[in-house]
Amino acid sequence: MEEVDLLHELEPTVERLYHRHLDTTKEWFPHELIPFSRGRDWEPGAVWTEEDSDLGGSVIDDAARSSLIVNLLTEDNLPYYFRTIERTFGDDGPWGAWSKRWTAEEGRHSMVIFGYLMATRAVDPVALERARMVQVSKGMVPEPDTAAESLVYVALQELATRIAHRNTGRLLGDRAGYDVMMRVAADENLHHLFYRDLSAAAIEMDPSRMVQAIERQVVEFEMPGGGIPGFAKHAAAISRAGIYDLTIHHDQILAPVILRQWGVEQLTGLDADGEQARERLMVRLAKSERVARRMAERRQEQLASV
Repeated sequence: MEEVDLLHELEPTVERLYHRHLDTTKEWFPHELIPFSRGRDWEPGAVWTEEDSDLGGSVIDDAARSSLIVNLLTEDNLPYYFRTIERTFGDDGPWGAWSKRWTAEEGRHSMVIFGYLMATRAVDPVALERARMVQVSKGMVPEPDTAAESLVYVALQELATRIAHRNTGRLLGDRAGYDVMMRVAADENLHHLFYRDLSAAAIEMDPSRMVQAIERQVVEFEMPGGGIPGFAKHAAAISRAGIYDLTIHHDQILAPVILRQWGVEQLTGLDADGEQARERLMVRLAKSERVARRMAERRQEQLASV
């Protein structure tokens, strides 16, 4: 099956999942979640300090701030995600309807997180805006080579983003911040379910193509934040704090989606390229599991020593 034919054959599934999504999602408003009463005017040229923050009596560390910054700036790159999705899947019919609805929902995420950060002064607003200008000016986002790879990537990435938002919210110790991050995570979960089930339909139609796409995306997967200044430092802090690390990536993303939901090990009807890709994939997942176990053991040792 040619890729254009696969996208065409998937259109009825896209439409069905789109209407399922509309029936499931709930209307919400960013302004109802932002604690405006904690806000106050900024003096021009004022320098932010941690003491400026008002997190409902809670105090957060640099890892939580890194996660808030990365989560927001990742959402700020929405124009480029929309560009990539529309180029890949098309701008009309069910594909176009979904991509536009998805964009409208994603747009609220940066609104509500930014509003929360400004009202609570949780992070340095000047550094945040300078980082946003750098990142959005680059327009650097992951762009998989094929439509099949794009389906796999967004299915995995939406779930990863949901987990990162939820774990960030749990670290804040602030009910308002928790509610903001849980609300955004709920959206991301519904987006994940759309792409997960759409990918499952694509696997049924063209298993060999999709297994090759899965194998490539497992190897090449990267979170959408590479254009953020200091991203490697932020990512390391986020990993050390257990917000998102390789253990979470394997145990909560790769294993449940690829092995259990998509059932890659049990697929039949693969051609030679598909079989070879599955073999490489299983080797990669086994290695990922070993790394995840070592990291989990080290974390437990560190906690025990503390």
